[in-house]
Amino acid sequence: MRKEYIEKQKKAGRKVLAVLPIYYPKEILTAANIHAVELWGPPGPPKGPSAGRVQSYICAVARNAVSFFADGHAEMADGILFPHTCDSIQGMATMLPDFGGWDKKTFNFIHPRGDRRKSLEVFLEAELRKLAADCAEWSGAKLTNADLMEAIRLHREIDAIRAELLDKRSRLSMNDAELYGLLRRGEWLWPEDHLNELKEARQKITSETVQKAAPLMITGIVCEPMSIFKVLSDAGAYVAADDYAAIGRRVVKKDAPAKGDPFKVLAELYHGAPPCPTRYAHQPLRMEYLSNLAKSAGVRGIIIHEVKFCEPELFDIPAIKAAFAKLDIPLLYLETELEKEMPGQAVTRLEAFVEIINAKKESEGKS
Repeated sequence: MRKEYIEKQKKAGRKVLAVLPIYYPKEILTAANIHAVELWGPPGPPKGPSAGRVQSYICAVARNAVSFFADGHAEMADGILFPHTCDSIQGMATMLPDFGGWDKKTFNFIHPRGDRRKSLEVFLEAELRKLAADCAEWSGAKLTNADLMEAIRLHREIDAIRAELLDKRSRLSMNDAELYGLLRRGEWLWPEDHLNELKEARQKITSETVQKAAPLMITGIVCEPMSIFKVLSDAGAYVAADDYAAIGRRVVKKDAPAKGDPFKVLAELYHGAPPCPTRYAHQPLRMEYLSNLAKSAGVRGIIIHEVKFCEPELFDIPAIKAAFAKLDIPLLYLETELEKEMPGQAVTRLEAFVEIINAKKESEGKS
């Protein structure tokens, strides 16, 4: 279905841009009539002659992408965007042409790191303007401030509904597999099509609690394999609070003005995203955010679900463990590759964790 959909976008006259995770100003691509298709891996072991081009201790998101691009599997894409998520993804921008198999247009978006300051603001605005100019030249779009502000408005509406679906999770009559399947479709749907699906899903928010399973919080880079949600559901739990970088951490709960300099608006929205170690290292701020998120959702446990060797995420794990120990919230650390299905050992650990938190809840009820 995804392939047919992308072909339809190309026939509509849109350039197709493959995008590596995580943070990039999608509003600019939308305004320039560029169809973004995010690539998270893809899941499964890397295949083809380039499968061993990158060391085995590099995370599978980057390792699989190198193999995918270098062996010519992204023939539908007209170009690729490399955001500065980590050294591995940033390094791919120079590695792929050297490996062969990728001779199409490449873009870089180097977002700033560290606490907010004047030099950071100047750098971020310059990067936004450069990307917009490059995209407009590539797509042939006459990009105006009005176009950008309309794209910003569209994506704010998308974020508002995504936030509502996540915040009102206990009253949403969708299971986790359905909800996350919908949210991840935003990785490759044209924004207006994604918005229509989100509006339909919002109608499933009820006035009373419909989720009766054990509420959990989950944090990590990306929800792969997606079968994790079926495992949790079968075990008697659901995700009540989300901190996946691919999902919740990209939802900006901030309004944007109807008029003004679109690049300054985009810079403000960048700072409005939830804390994420791929953007800046501020552990106290992030621990406060995670703690408040867990409390507001009334979770009984937290799962740290990480892709193996993801360095930005690994730095925060000790702090997360300490923060949730203070809250007396049980924690499970689960490390996986980008498998297509959840490994048997991981399934057993998830099932056991749900049993533990349910037993803890029952014990507290009797005391």
